[in-house]
Amino acid sequence: MVGFIFIFIENLIPKIMKLFIVLAFLLIPFQNEVKKVEFPSKDGIQITADVYAPLDESAPFIILFHQAGWSRGEYMEIAPKLVAMGFNCMAVDLRSGGSINGTENETHKRAKELGMPTKYINAYQDIEAAVAYARGRLAKGKLIIWGSSYSSALVLEYAGQHQDVEGVLSFSPGEYFTGQGKSNTYITDAASKIQIPVFITSAKNEVKGWKGIFDAIPSVKKGYFTPVTEGRHGSRALWSKFDDSDAYWNAVNAFLEKNFL
Repeated sequence: MVGFIFIFIENLIPKIMKLFIVLAFLLIPFQNEVKKVEFPSKDGIQITADVYAPLDESAPFIILFHQAGWSRGEYMEIAPKLVAMGFNCMAVDLRSGGSINGTENETHKRAKELGMPTKYINAYQDIEAAVAYARGRLAKGKLIIWGSSYSSALVLEYAGQHQDVEGVLSFSPGEYFTGQGKSNTYITDAASKIQIPVFITSAKNEVKGWKGIFDAIPSVKKGYFTPVTEGRHGSRALWSKFDDSDAYWNAVNAFLEKNFL
């Protein structure tokens, strides 16, 4: 019996080694495709972003914006999965942020050094600049904007005021700007003008914060996902370390495949 187990393990080791080698070769080309870029915001501050774009420029393109206190590092795990689905991506450092996953928010650092305001609303111009940069330099196909927490509200605002994007994904939106010179219906008013596909999700206890925003959207291609679990705030709901991340991914995949692939 011992001899059989030894032979079984001995035969299994080469197969395991081959699997690790294959995975390593699969990861190396993708890692080489991640490129850090910089471009100016409307007021001249340089914005830093990571571009994940190994696919043809005609592929649909997703611009990823992070949540409060964080950076483009929020999407280190998410962006590769979107690329595997068929989307080029760009994860952007907005000036209202900090660090996450070992990635410092370089745009925020520059803004602070220059004494520029870094409230949530101040990042809106960075979103405008990121869309212009992606459209002008990187994307020839459909362009989708994706936000997390405060930026998930700003992408809804952008989609309501502009006609140059084809889709929106919003993770945990809300009326976050009432203390920053905006009305308590700032995002809802913008949402009432959105005609493109929209997807909204959040933690379960956050639904009441965006239900009115969702209801205001006239698009016939809108959808939402409410987890049966407690869920998570923002795009981190998709991180694999959370047991319910697959449920979020299933909803996101269905929305993206239906509208953009």
